[in-house]
Amino acid sequence: MYNQGAVEGAANTELGSRVFVYEVVGLRQSEETDQTNYPIRKSGSVFIRVPYNRMNQEMRRITRLGGTIVSIHPVTALEPVNGKASFGNATSVVSKLGTSGETANSKGNGKATPVNAHSEAKGFAKPPAEEQNKDKKGNTMTEAKAKKDQGDVPVNTYRPNAPFIGKVISNEPLVKEGGIGIVQHLKFDLSGSNLKYIEGQSIGIIPPGLDKNGKPEKLRLYSIASTRHGDDVDDKTVSLCVRQLEYKHPETGETVYGVCSTHLCFLEPGADIKITGPVGKEMLLPQEPDANVIMLATGTGIAPMRAYLWRQFKDAERAANPEYQFKGFSWLIFGVPTTPNLLYKEELEEIQQKYPDNFRLTGAISREQKNPQGGRMYIQDRVAEHADELWQLIKNEKTHTYICGLRGMEEGIDAALTTAAAKEGVTWSDYQKQLKKAHRWHVETY
Repeated sequence: MYNQGAVEGAANTELGSRVFVYEVVGLRQSEETDQTNYPIRKSGSVFIRVPYNRMNQEMRRITRLGGTIVSIHPVTALEPVNGKASFGNATSVVSKLGTSGETANSKGNGKATPVNAHSEAKGFAKPPAEEQNKDKKGNTMTEAKAKKDQGDVPVNTYRPNAPFIGKVISNEPLVKEGGIGIVQHLKFDLSGSNLKYIEGQSIGIIPPGLDKNGKPEKLRLYSIASTRHGDDVDDKTVSLCVRQLEYKHPETGETVYGVCSTHLCFLEPGADIKITGPVGKEMLLPQEPDANVIMLATGTGIAPMRAYLWRQFKDAERAANPEYQFKGFSWLIFGVPTTPNLLYKEELEEIQQKYPDNFRLTGAISREQKNPQGGRMYIQDRVAEHADELWQLIKNEKTHTYICGLRGMEEGIDAALTTAAAKEGVTWSDYQKQLKKAHRWHVETY
């Protein structure tokens, strides 16, 4: 939801003056409200001014306080995009934010979680300046340098005011009989577009229709589930893994469905789809073919992991990438509620069977398996079970760790690794800061 009063009259043209306004709902107000077990806490909007260099830090603080970021808008001058005024790059990306009042389904336990995330849009924003550069003439560039010599990374080739109109090629169910919820694998035709992307990025989807304020629906961002060459390895498609959002309204008890996720989950082949992006550089794979990759995912957080694994192990991908022949080690720990919810199960098992020395698959099936305490087996319990082994792997300078899925999973992961590191007299929180500085610790939770 956009509130123009939050930024009206606040244009500042000084170079480098980048301040953003976060519209936040659901912040904890007292111990009593903190205990409220609603999918969405009802509260008014709070507007927080945040300097550019503190954006991610402020997002983490808001998350800890139980808040949901509804929108981000710059307090800098309006800049033209394709001849039209826009609020810089923040509204182009909406950095993984959705619309107020929609929740992302918990990928590990099947419960509703109070965020506008992933299967509607992911709730971890990136500073807009990372998403675009300008050349010496001031023209917008759609290529940006990634971290750690990743080369040219395509960014914002298509913007919300001029999306690419693709077509649905296929829309296949991923949840087997007896599973929970609706999760679909969608493949879109990019023929005729200039849209290029790499593993770990996201694209935006703009659903049709108007929002509750009578304005066109805003885009939602989804992690790309295919490699840069697409599922058909012909550079003409992009794929998503989308779960239909569904939750009970805390006051009326009505069932509420996510606007964009519902639209996507029931699209027929041949239908048009508005696509923006790509965006994102936080979740990119290392280019070194001998790297180690730890992947911790819940539910549709498997999307970027699938792209990584296809690039690393699929025969057609290896043939298409003679310069990248993966020979490192990948370990996926995947949390889902039931066995039928093991998304891409056959693909994962095929890779494990073919590359037993290079790929390890570990499941955490919460409603079917028990942790050592007799409770449900969540992904953090699996991490605790293998903490010593993971810690030894993480210490290797060639190891990168990727976390994608349900917000809050990081706390259990940190707790397990804190114990493992402490056995060697290492403070995990300090060590983790070094990993982040070295761009070896990658997190995208919602």
